[in-house]
Amino acid sequence: MNTLTLSHFNPVTLSPTHKWMLVASMCIFALALLSIGYGPAGWDWRLAIAWLAPERFNQFNALQINVVMQIRLPRFILAVLVGLVLAQTGASTQALCRNPLADPSIIGISAGAAMVAVAFIALSAQFNFNAQLYLPYASFLGALGVTSLVYFIAKQQGQINITTLILVGVAINALAFAVIGILSFFADDSALRLINYWTMGSLGGASWSTIIQAAPLLLISLIGLWRLKEPMNLLLIGESQAQYLGVDTNKLKLYVIILVALGVGAVVALTGLIGFVGLVVPHIARLMVGPHLRNMLPLCMLIGVVVLLLSDWLARIVIMPAELPIGIITALLGAPLFIYLIVKNKRGWS
Repeated sequence: MNTLTLSHFNPVTLSPTHKWMLVASMCIFALALLSIGYGPAGWDWRLAIAWLAPERFNQFNALQINVVMQIRLPRFILAVLVGLVLAQTGASTQALCRNPLADPSIIGISAGAAMVAVAFIALSAQFNFNAQLYLPYASFLGALGVTSLVYFIAKQQGQINITTLILVGVAINALAFAVIGILSFFADDSALRLINYWTMGSLGGASWSTIIQAAPLLLISLIGLWRLKEPMNLLLIGESQAQYLGVDTNKLKLYVIILVALGVGAVVALTGLIGFVGLVVPHIARLMVGPHLRNMLPLCMLIGVVVLLLSDWLARIVIMPAELPIGIITALLGAPLFIYLIVKNKRGWS
């Protein structure tokens, strides 16, 4: 009779991609406990799951459960969605431009979306209409217009000129913030507070109604770009090579531009300007598992969630009980890495 030994059992081995995805998922779980269970009154990890079955957690009163359901849980879900979208649109923009320095915030897409959103806020006070109802769609139009403008100006003989791309982005950012500054002078007090909110970024306005309103735009962007990851992966090797392999590059670039603008516009409408996530996160994922989008994109999206949850948690505790804008935290994390990338690629640009 044959006897079984340990040598008969082959342990399941995980690829580096799956290992990193597992680590990122564990970080998301830990940050979920912090994000939902942490507040000014202290931290209790049980509060993060008490909303699932409040009758089993008698130590928490109805007010605590309501705070979790109406404030902390929508904020957590918003951070997850924003992290997914910003990381994915950043990676897609870099694939479209075939350069790791491309990012919706650097090349002016986010600023264009914010400019149109701020214009709607300022006009709502003058013409007496509800700006919140149209902000996701107005931001999308602003992002779409800027994306198309930047892409076509930077395109030279079928290739994206990275120097032109960055310079056009700098110009659009300067123009957008100048317009926002002008609109600030004509805004009333309530509109001015909202304008400050857009320029610094925050997850503090999360609510079920705003998430439900913008969810279709976010999901269309997420699903659409996910389905295009294989054609975008072929685009990385070169436009002519991708065409030889059967990719309609003109349609692909059009779809990517629209979906990136859709995702960035919806994010800006929900949270304002949150910069550098689309630059930093894809670069980190690329260092971990390589440039292949089949491996890099899912890990990139998970790391995006980790970065947003961590940044939001830091924003809540640094000057507690007040709250720091999350855009400041992401800029402090992303700007040094962006400078490093510029220095690293300076020789290639020249």
